[in-house]
Amino acid sequence: MTEFWLISAPGDKTCQQTWDKIMAATTRTNNLSTNHKFNIPDLKVGTLDVLVGLSDELAKLDSFVEGVVKKVAQYMADVLEDSRDKVQENLLANGVDLVTYITRFQWDMAKYPIKQSLKNISEIISKQVTQIDNDLKTRASAYNNLKGNLQNLERKNAGSLLTRSLADIVKKDDFVLDSEYLITLLVVVPKTGYSDWQKAYETLAEMVVPRSSHLLFEDSDSGLFSVTLFRKAIDDFKHKARENKFMTLTHKTDGYLNFSEAFIAWIHIKALRVFVESVLRYGLPVNFQAMLLQPNKKTMKKLREVLNDLYKHLDSSAAAIIDSAMDIPGLNLSQQEYYPYVYYKIDCNLLDFKV
Repeated sequence: MTEFWLISAPGDKTCQQTWDKIMAATTRTNNLSTNHKFNIPDLKVGTLDVLVGLSDELAKLDSFVEGVVKKVAQYMADVLEDSRDKVQENLLANGVDLVTYITRFQWDMAKYPIKQSLKNISEIISKQVTQIDNDLKTRASAYNNLKGNLQNLERKNAGSLLTRSLADIVKKDDFVLDSEYLITLLVVVPKTGYSDWQKAYETLAEMVVPRSSHLLFEDSDSGLFSVTLFRKAIDDFKHKARENKFMTLTHKTDGYLNFSEAFIAWIHIKALRVFVESVLRYGLPVNFQAMLLQPNKKTMKKLREVLNDLYKHLDSSAAAIIDSAMDIPGLNLSQQEYYPYVYYKIDCNLLDFKV
């Protein structure tokens, strides 16, 4: 199951007691879910008016960022031209798989300083993800143009490395990933130009990492080399490489980085939403336990019933609606699902493969 339920409930005498209760109700005897504490730092609460307005803004931002995360994932799938499983294993956040990142979530204090107001933090995330979205549009357009051009070239002139999928040739280990400053590029070099490449690549632009080039693959005509450099030197490097008849390929490294950034931003938005909604529902002083539940697919309905029984005292009207809905087969609650406890779904199945 790649679906998680991010929920919160008010602290009893202590937040640990809240945690112990849900563990007893969902894991110790019936194995309904795998649970993790979800750590949210002490954020600035602000005024009630601001929180109410922010609640609506965060809902829209959540939807927007989820859309960008899925678009980046789909772009990577298109570039990889490979199976769902292959692409899924390449979707990383902070260098780890998505489930690990979510279940061990730690707030990024450097990117999103908690001394800032909640509104400022949401604006930082919004600007960051809007930039990723704009970059993606540019990159997807360039990729589609390149793909179209390569398909029109004659193989004997272009070299087969320029036209084949690289999915089975390169691995994650061949790239510097999740670096703000460094990037790994792929370069096609004619076999007759290997010695020229080795002599020249470190001086094609400033800020090329010495001895960073490695031969990853070769066919009868050409070799595929990796090279690592600082991001700010990319344009100069590509220009000089082209002058020397070395062809730099557009590849998935930027997709990796953008996906990681977008996914991390998305989970931080979920954390913000839990915090804001918990304060609005449970009041001050701030006293709630955020919890991440990974339901077992066969017992999801039972898990809902158990959570409803556990927390129905928090909001009797919501509990009554859920009770009646459970008695009517085929009735589906609206997309704005409301429960007596704070609840947000996180689905890590981000790829829409066309069969």
